[in-house]
Amino acid sequence: MTQALAKIVTFDEFIAWYPENFGSRYELHNGEVVEMSQPAGKHERVKGFSAAELTLEFRRLNLPYFIPTQAIVKPPERESGYLPDVLILNDAALADEPLWEKYSTVSYGKSIPLAIEVVSTNWRDDYYLKLADYEQMGIPEYWIVDYAALGARKFIGDPKQPTISVYQLIDEEYQVDRFRGSERIVSPTFPELGLTAEQVFNAGK
Repeated sequence: MTQALAKIVTFDEFIAWYPENFGSRYELHNGEVVEMSQPAGKHERVKGFSAAELTLEFRRLNLPYFIPTQAIVKPPERESGYLPDVLILNDAALADEPLWEKYSTVSYGKSIPLAIEVVSTNWRDDYYLKLADYEQMGIPEYWIVDYAALGARKFIGDPKQPTISVYQLIDEEYQVDRFRGSERIVSPTFPELGLTAEQVFNAGK
């Protein structure tokens, strides 16, 4: 991840600037525009497999959900805008999102049943920055998929090992369960999801 612009900008400035620079992926972190580095092949395989499996599940349940490709998550109280690796949106809630129709941007936790970040070299953003903002927004479920065991030991254990951390919002605070190896991922949003951590790390192989 590299910084794209030197100056501090507001979210409104960022969203006006973004379409002219659509060839790359950018996020806004507390007023700083950062260019997202090209992800590794394994990262994209894990991301694609997770999105496909979750799509099958919410279609099976006939839920009004979909996974956009470029939607931005904006914490209401910050000059920030994030592009989660997998973002599930509740179509029924988008009518209340003031920035959705014009900017495909969501700010309310009720619009986001589940967000997923697949960890890369910028792991601190996923475990610190986004975790805090998603909690404050009221996003009910947040996965951090750390297939390469890059996160700090306090997050994924010692010795480090590939871990999926599932954060569930309980009384406005995230509580976490961690899944490794052949353990079945327990998802509050999709309690019948029959998926193990190992299947995600191996991207279905």
